[in-house]
Amino acid sequence: MINFNGTIHEQEEIMPGLHNRGLHYGDALFETMKVVGRRILFAEAHYFRLMASMRLMRMEIPMHWTPEFFQSEVNKTLKGKGGHSIHRVKILVWRDWGGRYTPQSEGVSYAIFSESLSRAPYILEDTEYKVDLYKDHYVNNGMLEQLKTNNKLIHVLAGIYATENDYHSCLLLNHGKQVVESISGNIFLVKDYKIKTPPLSDGCLKGIMRGVIIEILAKHPDYILSQESISPFELQKADELFLTNVITGIQPIRQYRKKQYAKQVSSDLIEKLNEYAGLSPSS
Repeated sequence: MINFNGTIHEQEEIMPGLHNRGLHYGDALFETMKVVGRRILFAEAHYFRLMASMRLMRMEIPMHWTPEFFQSEVNKTLKGKGGHSIHRVKILVWRDWGGRYTPQSEGVSYAIFSESLSRAPYILEDTEYKVDLYKDHYVNNGMLEQLKTNNKLIHVLAGIYATENDYHSCLLLNHGKQVVESISGNIFLVKDYKIKTPPLSDGCLKGIMRGVIIEILAKHPDYILSQESISPFELQKADELFLTNVITGIQPIRQYRKKQYAKQVSSDLIEKLNEYAGLSPSS
């Protein structure tokens, strides 16, 4: 089922409109959320990131787009799918048609998509997760890179590179040759008791899970967190590397080139993340 501007449709009923500024100019934003039952995890952070992104994109925000409105639209989308089900929900927002590069409309449209997930609590996947650097193209380090827009060509090409070379993911670089993020999540580097993650000014996404992990680490007595640039040379000296996003939670990297990594800190943090999110092992 797809929620298009508040009306529920069967997926096959929706034909993509070719007069769409998201399609023509990338004039669109999206927000991906994990929903347990009817509870949007980290709902406030998702809502305020979307609103802030729309303001930065100079999109007109309708007065009725409140947190309660989005909760009700998510509920409407998931109606009939079971009160205790777990879903990945994506809200796509685009500026209405009109104009070329310069828009002529102040209106916006939205669609909400959902797909089922198998479990509510976050767990560490038992896989030999391998990554490499993607060096064909570089991420810019500006404010627009912090937004979840549908301008993700570098991530798409990096995903193709990873598939062709049997990697699970790739790490992206900015023009300063600093490690910024992965294809689908923010990166954290562990060395002894110190943990680093790139600052937003390096061009990484302002990830919701990134913010949650930063908040958890700020209260953790055993680690010191810093937001500093990460050089590719540091990767092979690290004790651990892990990626974060709201669907997976924490994904430990087990191998980069010939370097093998532990997942001790990841295991510690995944327990604290489930506590923070109010998810029990039996959820």
